[in-house]
Amino acid sequence: MSDAPRFSSFREFYPFYLGEHRNRTCRRLHFVGSSLAIGCVLLAIVRANPWWLLAALVSGYAFAWVGHFFFEKNRPATFRHPLYSFMGDWVMYKDILTGKIPF
Repeated sequence: MSDAPRFSSFREFYPFYLGEHRNRTCRRLHFVGSSLAIGCVLLAIVRANPWWLLAALVSGYAFAWVGHFFFEKNRPATFRHPLYSFMGDWVMYKDILTGKIPF
């Protein structure tokens, strides 16, 4: 049996997700990785080159995982809750942009 918490909705998951991102450096690395991922997706479209989509995935996850393993000292939620974690990345990104979460 897995000891990972179960969530019936994203609304229920998001507070847990934020709890996994208490470290400011981890959040900043998430933000940088997500910003680079957006840039890579735009390059994929502009240059009509799908390899930039792979770069988007690598940049997004690499920065986030460095934040978790070296600063937050926990396992990324994406390993246990991939869809909710992906959604959480973008909601947290928006919350950082709007000042709801400190950068």
